[in-house]
This record gives sequence, C-alpha cells and structure tokens, in this order.
Amino acid sequence: MEFYFAPMEGITSYTYRNLHHRFFGGVEKYYTPFLSPSAENGLSTRELKDVLPENNGEIRPVPQLLVNHPEGFLKGARLLRDLGYREINLNLGCPSGTVTAKKKGSGLLMYPEELDALLDRIFSDPMVTGGEILVSVKTRIGKNSPEEWSQLMEIYNQYPIYELTIHPRIQKDFYKNHPDLEVFSSALEASKNPVVYNGDIFTAADYRRFREQFPAVERIMLGRGLIMDPELGEKLLKIEAEETGMDRVCKETEDGPDLVRLRQFHDALFEAYGELMSGDRNVLFRMKELWAHMIVQFPDSPKLEKRIKKSTHLSEYTEAVNELFKEAGHGL
Repeated sequence: MEFYFAPMEGITSYTYRNLHHRFFGGVEKYYTPFLSPSAENGLSTRELKDVLPENNGEIRPVPQLLVNHPEGFLKGARLLRDLGYREINLNLGCPSGTVTAKKKGSGLLMYPEELDALLDRIFSDPMVTGGEILVSVKTRIGKNSPEEWSQLMEIYNQYPIYELTIHPRIQKDFYKNHPDLEVFSSALEASKNPVVYNGDIFTAADYRRFREQFPAVERIMLGRGLIMDPELGEKLLKIEAEETGMDRVCKETEDGPDLVRLRQFHDALFEAYGELMSGDRNVLFRMKELWAHMIVQFPDSPKLEKRIKKSTHLSEYTEAVNELFKEAGHGL
C-alpha cells in the first residue's frame, strides 16, 4: 500500500510539505496545491516558487494543474519537465464554486465532449507520447449526479492515464454526505488505468473498514485526515505491516497522538512562517487554518481552541498553544 498526500490550498505549501516529511513518515508522494498555468505566461512567480526543486528538499512533489484548455496544461508541463518533474496531475476534482464556474476542476465534468478534447490533445502531445512526462488525473464522479460517471469512465478509459485518483463524490456534495462506494466499486472494476482512492479516511478504523471492502486497492490519497493527524500515514503503514506480515520500515506510533513530535512540528512551522511572512496577521492566519483541522487532537480543550481562533497577536497565540499542550498532560 502506498499513501499520497492530497493538496490543500493555503496549507500544504512547500514549507508545510518539507516539515511534514522531516517530522513524520508514511507518505510516498506529496501533491501541490493546484497551479493554473496560462498558455501565454505559464506559471506565476508564486506558483513557480512552490515547485522549485531547491524549495522542496528531499521530497519531489507532484505538481497539480488546474486548467480547461490544453495549451495551458502543455505550457505548464513543459516548464515543469524542464525542472525535472516526470509526473504531472490534472485536477478534475476541485469543487469550489469560483473554480467550477470557469469550467475548471470538477466543473469540466459537466462538459464531457470538452473534457475528451482536452485529454485527447494532452495525450497526443509528443512530450507525453514520448514518455517525457506521465499524466495522472484526479476526478470526482460527476458534477450534479453520480449517473454522469459511466460516460466519464468511458472517456478516461480511452487514455493511458498514469494513475486515476477517484474521489467518489459529485461536485455539489463538496465534502458533505458520504463517498459513494458503490460507484467507486464499479469504477475499480471498469478502469483500464491504475486507480487511487481518495475520500474520508481520517482514522485507522476508517482505513480498516475500507481495506475490508476493497482489498485490491493499492494506493490511497489522504487529505484532511493527514492535516488533522500528521501521523496518519505512519499509523496506516504500521497496520499494513502487522496485517501482511511484511517487514516494512515505519516509525512506532502510540494509539494517541505523539504530542512531543506534534509540538516540534508546530513550532518549526510557526518559526518558518514567521521568517517567510511579514506581520503577525499573516502568520496567525496561516496557523489558524492549520488548527481548524489539527484541533481534533485536543477534543477536551474547547476554551483554548477559542483562544487560538480569537488571538490577534503572536504573544496571545503562543500563550494559548503553550497551555493547550500543557493541558494535554505533557507539559509542552
């Protein structure tokens, strides 16, 4: 089993990816927050900074492109190829209204003929046919209804997609309701391309249930679960090692969170953002985005959660975080 780290805009920048890799394990590939290259200019300065090899240390992330036209994809792909990237991911899963209104992300799923034309142009480019880059795809199962999936599956099966990551929700679900595992099951059986599962695996118990139902799946993309619990990849690899009897190297983890490492990870992020960003407000905004997910590790601290959310100065924030870890019983 391999675990991939899904992108999350505003959180999984190269700073976060590098520090997660330093303090935790269990992740085979890190996907970047989406890049939106134009046919004329390619990547913006900010986007380019996130994928520069020198900014990604020991890891090599998978760039994810959000486009609805082949020229932009291919322009971005050439730039990324020249930086040394071999796999590039096409985002057909983003459910954001501002994205889908532009026929991007899962918004393009409503237009199967345009989607087919996009993929045809991408997969017929010499850069792709010659094996210079591998193109993977992340998709939802439709825009408005799961009934759209059968036509989408027919389109995907026409192309040699390196990996097809399926988030079995429609765009209108955003992240509500439950993943449609019946549709995923049919997709797993019908796909001519390797399938990666994505959706609602937050705990070891979630993973065990999924594995019981889909023992043939060999690749899983974790998103919000890894933001909530940065150790999740390690924990799931440990389950794999125990259940398969394979002697695979992974760090030992406790049933609960390793608060020592979590605090070290937090402090390293806090310090890095302080060096990269100007002003308390920007640093606090970024850290509060992280705590909106990671606070689940501290279910008995609602008052301190509110103090973190309401903090307006770094000193207030630091005091609340210190108390949060201290209250958890580790004196951190």
